[in-house]
Amino acid sequence: MSARLRLQVMMFLQYFIWGSWAVTLGTYLGTTLKFEGAQIGLIYGTTAVAAIISPFFVGMIADRLFPTEKIIALLHLLGAGLLWYVSTLSTFGTMYVGMLAYSLCYMPTLALTNSISMSNLQDPSAQFGGVRVLGTIGWIAVGLLLGYLAVDDTATPIRIAAIASLVLAGYALLLPHTPPPAKGQALTARDVLGLDALALLKDRSFTVFIIGSFLLCIPLQFYYAFANLFLNEVGVASAAGKMTLGQMSEVFFMVFIGVLLRKYGIKTILLVAMLAWAARYFLFAYGDAGAGMWMLYGGLLLHGICYDFFFVSGQIYVDQQAGPKIRGAAQGFIALVTLGLGNFVGSWASGRIVDHHALPDGGHDWTAIWQIPAVGALVIFVLFAVLFKPRVAKT
Repeated sequence: MSARLRLQVMMFLQYFIWGSWAVTLGTYLGTTLKFEGAQIGLIYGTTAVAAIISPFFVGMIADRLFPTEKIIALLHLLGAGLLWYVSTLSTFGTMYVGMLAYSLCYMPTLALTNSISMSNLQDPSAQFGGVRVLGTIGWIAVGLLLGYLAVDDTATPIRIAAIASLVLAGYALLLPHTPPPAKGQALTARDVLGLDALALLKDRSFTVFIIGSFLLCIPLQFYYAFANLFLNEVGVASAAGKMTLGQMSEVFFMVFIGVLLRKYGIKTILLVAMLAWAARYFLFAYGDAGAGMWMLYGGLLLHGICYDFFFVSGQIYVDQQAGPKIRGAAQGFIALVTLGLGNFVGSWASGRIVDHHALPDGGHDWTAIWQIPAVGALVIFVLFAVLFKPRVAKT
């Protein structure tokens, strides 16, 4: 196998694992284990806690002591055991600790799979997209599998993720040998947290971008934590399978994001993303599994715009503003703000709001629930439209 093909298989498995449990976990916790919305939100928030902590691990261990492929293998081996253990748990306390331990193993591998790819491609800027897209295809594949098996409210998806994690642990040893890139170099907290990127906050528009990104990640978590539970509660058949429409649209829009950015600029693209999040939630609020099913399909298909126009274009904007000297620090900083702090607050807030709108029969007032993040996204849209005035990117 060529290095590129080996990396593509790695990406497929990496996101196959995440898609196995992340989509349906809320349904399993809420329907089968009878967890409260706040508890479900906190469990989804374990990935955010791990996203805050994992840069320390990646910086201290993976970049300085051991080859990347061996770290990936070890983390996925530990993750496989933890996931299988989590699938046997039924109380919030044990489930939270188990998922936090697992997230601390999994989240660093997102950065590590990216870095090992960049290190072993001849032209990363041109070839990485063709490698990373296999991750989205892996997410789609497991979603279709779960939809076919109809196991959204069981522990089966977690066990499928555990098995896939074990497979990747073994497969990682076949990846190209990648020695630690920063072996022997000193490590500071400033490097790990990307604090050199704080200099960019002198530009008011960059500060607005950071604050807007943090705020938008709060309503975003409503979808990631509760969309599958919502679809199952309103009677959508094969909910996990239908949710893969979002990843399919993601692949489509990924192809055009570069062209659209050059034509319309970062502000327009980010504003469209914010409007798309609001539109998605309004469609969810008023759609149903009958005559309003088209609205649910529309909400799912908007995922490509929601994700690509916000996350991918945002990463490109940060890269342009930072320049080569502090590029790594800037990307680490935006990840800390969004995947870490923003997602944690969003997970906590979404869980509280879902609990507040619980119904006596065990269901939820989803119309009221989805209106809240929809309005939140609109408010952020207005503030962003008024305050965000990006300067010309560095060349």
